[in-house]
Amino acid sequence: PVERPAGAFYLWPAVPDGDGEAFAARLHARQNVAVLPGRYLGRDAGAGNPGAGRVRLSLVPEPAACREAALRIREFVERG
Repeated sequence: PVERPAGAFYLWPAVPDGDGEAFAARLHARQNVAVLPGRYLGRDAGAGNPGAGRVRLSLVPEPAACREAALRIREFVERG
């Protein structure tokens, strides 16, 4: 699940297994796509870390590179 941002160039999707660190490491190893565990960018604030269980995707590269990364991520998630 991911919400479309109103005006940012980052996406914060939830990861299937809830472990952003493990997801990011496996994604990089298998698909050569780098994302950042969301937990690294948040802090515990009463209700827990808002980035836990998510990763941050940066949409800074050219659109073609973002599309290619999105296809690789989808393939990775679908394969499990």
